[in-house]
Amino acid sequence: MWEADKITTQMKKGILEYLILSIIAKGESYTNDIIKSLKKANLIVVEGTMYPLLSRLKTDKLLEYIRVESQQWPPRKYYRLTSKGKESLKSMDKVRKELVKSVSAITK
Repeated sequence: MWEADKITTQMKKGILEYLILSIIAKGESYTNDIIKSLKKANLIVVEGTMYPLLSRLKTDKLLEYIRVESQQWPPRKYYRLTSKGKESLKSMDKVRKELVKSVSAITK
């Protein structure tokens, strides 16, 4: 059972960046909104995983953020895709479609 859990975890890690970019592509997103979207799709991701991923995507210039001040809570970062992020997402989407076809052909 341990090996199956390990494989499942690795498969989810492999697709997480693509999913995050896909969520943010729909509109500016706050970290908790991204986590909620993933949970809604039965992908549980904790903040401790999310922040390093968002930071890396920003360092790679796929994301940028705006800081929104509020009197009710600390400032929030709302992420959006850069033009490089949009292009990367298009490429990732193409690869995903090709992988779905390949996996389907093999597992039929």
